[in-house]
Amino acid sequence: MAEITDEILMSNVKEGRLSDLAELFERYHIVLYNFFLKLTGDRNGSEDLTQNLFYRVLRYRHTFNVNQGSFKSWMYQMARNQHADHYKKEKKLAEILKHTDEDLEALQIKEEVYQEDDYVKLRTALGRLGPVDRELIILSRFEGLKYAEIAKMKDSSIGTVKVQIHRAIKELKNLYFTIK
Repeated sequence: MAEITDEILMSNVKEGRLSDLAELFERYHIVLYNFFLKLTGDRNGSEDLTQNLFYRVLRYRHTFNVNQGSFKSWMYQMARNQHADHYKKEKKLAEILKHTDEDLEALQIKEEVYQEDDYVKLRTALGRLGPVDRELIILSRFEGLKYAEIAKMKDSSIGTVKVQIHRAIKELKNLYFTIK
């Protein structure tokens, strides 16, 4: 028996069969958690973002249209939006804390400098990238989305996305090799 596609499950959820959302959760909660973890570096925050994303999927199920693309790209678009909202809130909080305590980023960098592992260097370099470049690399290289899917999410051309990802990878490479 063939496995039911994500698009069929989401169409069922859209039509009111909310129990099918459990199957989508099982398929995607770990990859979404890892996506958010790579963007934020915060385990607890990533758990919250993952859980909240599925609330959004449920809340905005009426906007899913199988003719406009895959469930996966629709879900990642929602994840991007949620991360952007989270980032704005975190930025405001960081501004408040900046005036009362040491800069949080400086503390994280101090802790990571003492470790020699390549994974830590990569995570540090990713953290130093701008949020747009970091997101592009994570979507394309870690989450495996195709350039066309990313272009659709960003409402730009495939060529533009290819150039942006190329530049982001070049910047990541430069950052990676400057970390001691």
